[in-house]
Amino acid sequence: MGAELAKAGFATLTGGGPGIMEAANRGAHETGGASYGLNIILPHEQCENPYVDRSLEFRYFFTRKVCLVKYSCAFIVMPGGLGTLDELFEAATLIQCQKIGPFPLILMGATFWDGFKKWGKFMIKQGVFAQEEIGFGRITDSPIEAVELIIRSLPSAVRKCLKPA
Repeated sequence: MGAELAKAGFATLTGGGPGIMEAANRGAHETGGASYGLNIILPHEQCENPYVDRSLEFRYFFTRKVCLVKYSCAFIVMPGGLGTLDELFEAATLIQCQKIGPFPLILMGATFWDGFKKWGKFMIKQGVFAQEEIGFGRITDSPIEAVELIIRSLPSAVRKCLKPA
């Protein structure tokens, strides 16, 4: 994912840790793109991965989420746990309430997110929110498709500023 973002001229911004975050930072870094990490300080967690060009450390999740939101023009959410869901819902709420964006919220991994998609449809049927309130969300397995979705969502003036790696 990081490599495809870099090829299109985007920076990659992750939590800066190991696993999927490291893979995204590595893809960006090895493709010549900018790679950043916003690391959270936890007693049992990691230090920054070796593929971030710059890293900031945060003590609290809420301040890290503010920076993730501030410096993003899209959110690509990989399979993850409670922290991932926290960030996903924060972004979705801010987009829905028009506090940020509008821009895409892309969930990578159709199989992983299938139950989440079904839950969303159930919530719509319950009247909790309308389809158009969550219409910014997309699910895909393709990094290329994810980048295309982001590019299509950008204003033309912003698209012209992209400098592919």
